[in-house]
Amino acid sequence: MSKKSLVLIFGGQSSEHDVSCVSASTVARAIDREKYDITFIGITKDGHWLLVEDENTIADLSWETGDKPRAVISPDTDHRLIIRDGDKFQIKNIDVAFPVLHGLYGEDGTIQGLFEMAHIPYVGCGHLSSAVTMDKFFTKIIADQVGVQQAKYVGVRAHELSDMDSVVARIEAEREYPVFVKPSCAGSSMGITKAHNREELIEGLKLAAQHDSKILVEESIVGREIECAAFGFGDNAFVTGVGEIVAAAEFYDFDAKYNNEDSLTVVDPDIPAEKVEEIREAALKIYRACDGYGLSRVDFFLEEGTGRVVFNEINAFPGHTAISMYPMLMEKAGHPMKEYVEELIELAYKRHE
Repeated sequence: MSKKSLVLIFGGQSSEHDVSCVSASTVARAIDREKYDITFIGITKDGHWLLVEDENTIADLSWETGDKPRAVISPDTDHRLIIRDGDKFQIKNIDVAFPVLHGLYGEDGTIQGLFEMAHIPYVGCGHLSSAVTMDKFFTKIIADQVGVQQAKYVGVRAHELSDMDSVVARIEAEREYPVFVKPSCAGSSMGITKAHNREELIEGLKLAAQHDSKILVEESIVGREIECAAFGFGDNAFVTGVGEIVAAAEFYDFDAKYNNEDSLTVVDPDIPAEKVEEIREAALKIYRACDGYGLSRVDFFLEEGTGRVVFNEINAFPGHTAISMYPMLMEKAGHPMKEYVEELIELAYKRHE
């Protein structure tokens, strides 16, 4: 049986570029080389698509140095990868695409739209699902519609910050300090601030505006950070047990997540069984309501004192680094990475049928 041609794409222009490269290196090792001939495409922070011939350079980012052939996917429906090396061109066929991308232009429906235009089977959530789960504003609207409890919030547009006094007055009238200030469309906790007073709120709004034009100012939920892995689609979707994030900082920001060795991920936390089931039910409800396909990670808070389950966010393509919760939860549930990566590729073909 001849091998299928798989294009694995990583990097990207988002603030999660480096994390994507580590995730891609992990995922690549789980792909069955007996079944798939892999072509690696790295997207630089400047948006250049490069052919990466040595997969050992992916995780340490050394693939970004030196001259490399360009490799772009044609939007034509002939499933072609166009490689340009100087004045020489090569055309390769694409059977399936595996985007291991986080954040802007990777997890937000844009590259998924390219695959759909080109009729290329691809792994992960569709363009609409990716877009709405990336955008916390729209995720919150969906959560409200299906009755999933979440943090109360105030929405702010970046252009409104030209009248900062008015914005601050509106927020202070609706929410009490401390509050979390979040860009609507940034992942890996980038651009998030916990503001304890007006001065910190203003700085947090300015920081969030550097990442997105829409900003959420949320009530502060004091509690445990709980995550759940979702897999599949529609009535065939399932969720795993839950895991807990024990942050080494006041909240689980980018630095605490990836740079602080004292942050912990616990895949069998001590949580009452009825609360675990409540979280799992809410995770599946959100995943299906957002039209999830393939995989997602759904995040919650278990509020201190009240035991209230509060939905936080959903990630269309969760991280696959050494400390990432998603593969740990799937492994715990009896689905090792090599198994579910193969299933993800099979689902890509199924959607395309």
